[in-house]
Parts: sequence; C-alpha cells; structure tokens
Amino acid sequence: MISKTILKEILLEQRKNLEKSKKEAFVIREKLSQIRKFVRIKQIIVITGIRRCGKSVFLSQIIGKFFEKYYYVNFEDERLSDFTFKDFNLLYEVCIELFGKSRIFFLDEIQNVEGWERWVRRMYDNNFKFFITGSNARLLSKELATLLTGRHLQFSIYPFSFKESLDFYGIGVKENDIYLTEKRAIILKCFSGYLNKGGFPEFLKYKRIEILQEYFNSIIERDIVARYNIGNFKQIKELARFLITNTANLTTYSKLRRITEIKSVNTVIKYLFYLENSYLVFRVPFFSFSLKKQMANPFKVYVIDSGLRNAIGFTFSKDMGRIYETVTAIELKRRGEEVYYWKDSFRHEVDFVIRKGRKVKEIIQSCFSLENIETESREIRSLIKASKELNCNNLTVLTENYESEERVKWFGIKRRIKFIPLWKWILFRENL
Repeated sequence: MISKTILKEILLEQRKNLEKSKKEAFVIREKLSQIRKFVRIKQIIVITGIRRCGKSVFLSQIIGKFFEKYYYVNFEDERLSDFTFKDFNLLYEVCIELFGKSRIFFLDEIQNVEGWERWVRRMYDNNFKFFITGSNARLLSKELATLLTGRHLQFSIYPFSFKESLDFYGIGVKENDIYLTEKRAIILKCFSGYLNKGGFPEFLKYKRIEILQEYFNSIIERDIVARYNIGNFKQIKELARFLITNTANLTTYSKLRRITEIKSVNTVIKYLFYLENSYLVFRVPFFSFSLKKQMANPFKVYVIDSGLRNAIGFTFSKDMGRIYETVTAIELKRRGEEVYYWKDSFRHEVDFVIRKGRKVKEIIQSCFSLENIETESREIRSLIKASKELNCNNLTVLTENYESEERVKWFGIKRRIKFIPLWKWILFRENL
C-alpha cells in the first residue's frame, strides 16, 4: 500500500506541472470544441490515443476551459507503480485534504492500475464525474465493456493535425488566405514539413529524430511486450518496423508471417492486434457489405504518423505517393469516418471508400502526382469503375497542387470528379 505522505508529494507536484502545462499549451486541440457539450453530463469521458500525442495537455485544456475545482492524477508516474485498486479510497482522502471537496476526477493513463473500473463505477454511481485517458485500446474493450457499458463516451486524440501544426508555428489560416501568394507559399512550405515530420508535439518542438525512435521503443516495450508478457521481443519489433516502413501497402497475415519468420499466422494476428491496440498502426479493410468477403481479401495497414514512418522505417526513401495516402488515411480516421479500400479482379483499385450506414458516401483517390499520363489514366479509370460498382457519384482525387472540377468519361460512363490539393482538403474539407 502506498504511503499517504508520498501520495501527497506526488499529487502536489503533478498539480504544479499541470498548471504549468495549462499556460504552455498554446495549441488548442480541435477536439476541445467537440467535447464542450459533454463536460457537464454524467457520462465518463474516455480519451485514448498513442503515447505522447498530447492527451495530458488536452486534459489540462479541458480543466482550464471548464473547471476550477478538480482532482488530477497521472498514473504514468513511476512513483505510483505500486498503486493498487485498494489505494483509491486513500487517494480520494488525500485529494480532499489537499484540494478541498470536488466531484471531478481527471485520471491520466489509468490502464496502469488493475481493476480501476470497479472503483470508477462505484464513484460514478455516487454522482462523481470522470475524465480518463489511456494509451491502449484495451482500455475500451474488456474494462469498459463490463462495468461501464453505456456510462462512457469515447474520444480519440492523435498527433497534431496539419491545422494544429500550423497553430504550433503561430500561423493562423483563413480560407481566403490561400489566394494570397505569400501566405499560400508559407502554407505549402509548412505542409511539406508536415509530411516529413508528422505531428508529435515534442518532436516538432525539439526536432530530434531520437525522440520518435524512443517513442517507438517505449510503445513496443511498455504498451505491448510488458503488458501482454510477450517473450519474443525481436519478432514483434520487426513486424512493427515492417508495417511502418510499408505503410499503405496491401498485405495478408500469411505474407507477414513469411516476411517476419513468425511461426504461425495466429501469432501474427495476435501481434497485429496488439500493435493496433497501442495506436501505433491501424488497418483499412477491403470494402464489402459481406464480412466474409472483407476477411478473405488483403488489408492495408497505415502508421499513425508520417514522421514516425520516416524515423523508424528501414529506409528513408520519401516515396511521396505512400506518404500522401497515409496522411489522407490518418485524416479520415481523425474525423471518425468508416474507411475501406476497394479493388476488382481487373486491377482497378481505389484508395478510400467512405461508408455511412448501408451506403457509400464518397470515393477518394490520393495521388501525389498526375503529371504522368499513364498514372492519371489508371487513377481516373479505377475511380469511375468504383463509382459504377458502388453506386456513388461523390468522387475526389487528392493531389499535390492540381485543382479543378471536371466531367470525365470512361467505359462510356460520365462522372464529375473534384481534384483538390491534399493540404487544402485537410484544412477546409467542410467548405469544399
């Protein structure tokens, strides 16, 4: 059992650091406006995301915007490594002694405490409000599915979006700014940097590649190997590096088994599940209303941040086509879209099919360059074929700098296609 004196020392120090981060957090996360309507209702707010993407700072922004009296505990603190379920009542007692009475708890990286959900459920039933963060999707599965079903709302935080990275550099952007030559040039330069560096806040601040490499090692060692008691550290790290290097490529479990020399497909499936749970990568399946067909086809895997790909991959090759596609996939995931890819037996393939309910609402191709006639024809031909097969006329091609809206005819089918620069689509998609 943790001592009361040590607990007081930790909580006071953490409160001081939190107040400091509130003053330094000048990049207001886009998710803050979405969460506003939920801060006063009873439901537990669960915030998840990859390690070091800014969840703690986001909590400080919620506190600074909406609360004066609260309790904050960060369970990532190594001094709380011996904290157990039985210590929660002592924690509450210490919080009252130090900060007075409150019914608002902010619990950071709570998944480090086994059985936490039982205490939270009891306090919730006594009208306490909780904001909880975690770096592992396991937080949203076993624990929340048992005692907290229907009592929580989930929000995901990612590394900075392009707009947030512009805010980081003090560059405010309005839609009319894109018509100003100087401002447009600044935006394009920043977007080139964003494709290369990604959006992890600390990396953007210090610009040392070792930071991203340490994030990767920490995720593998602490969020996966230690948590799931994996004996073969080398195999899962090799699998992770391969997937990050080959972001946006089609693959199968059997192919991954052969490449990494993992002994069984079941182990590959398990390892990939762990990597996804840590938010390091995410899968995009083949589009079909039939789950059986989805599972029978290859899937794509994307890294959660383009900067990680450039820091961790086996090669530093820029391969802008795959980086463009990866940034598009990340943005779609950030917006909560239900995303798939599509292909047919004639090698027609589209990067993204956006599904809403029983309908396809948009089909997107991400194409860094359309200067090559053969490339352009292949991309457009596939887009139109998918439009016919999936009964969707909302067609978009994301480009480096080409912008237009054109009526195109292929296979005897006419379709209107929007060509939009990727940076503009990210910044102003709602208005396009």
